[in-house]
Amino acid sequence: MSKPHRRDSAATRRAILDSARTAFVGAGYDGAGVREIAAGAGVTAMMVNRYFGSKETLFAEVVAEIMAGPRVLTDELMARDDAGLRLAQAVVDMTGRSATPLDGFLIMARSASSPRAAEIARVEIARHHQKTVAQALGGPDGATRAALILSLVAGVQVMRQGLGLTALTEADPEALTRLLGRQFQDLIRSQP
Repeated sequence: MSKPHRRDSAATRRAILDSARTAFVGAGYDGAGVREIAAGAGVTAMMVNRYFGSKETLFAEVVAEIMAGPRVLTDELMARDDAGLRLAQAVVDMTGRSATPLDGFLIMARSASSPRAAEIARVEIARHHQKTVAQALGGPDGATRAALILSLVAGVQVMRQGLGLTALTEADPEALTRLLGRQFQDLIRSQP
């Protein structure tokens, strides 16, 4: 008598998350289907629901995982005297012609029309990036300054990398870094 096949639940969960991330990057929240995600993971749609309960929960976990991953806005960067310039350089580099758009950016851009996806994104951004930056900035208006910094980053990503606004795509990278760096520096060093 043969032994029953044992499923590696951690590997299955990881495969579903990876497939979901790919699907959400490609089609956004509304465009990605549970069956497509399941097929990409080599499981059934029933298994996706068993592990995550719903597409909504799966989306929230993918977004949370992306937000918890490596980031440009670190405590070390924020403590530097030239933090604004360093942040600007990172943003200019990550939105350049040859740069691949970040998964988080693509998921947010392709999911923005979904009210539920936008709500999930708001919660995860506030819980991760905004909280980290606000804590590093300090002060009573730290959360607002952090939100403005994140808005500038997202705006440059949308206009330069997403829409390809000519004034930004053809701008001299050094000049763009300098101009953007001033904006970031003012928000980073602003005192209440």
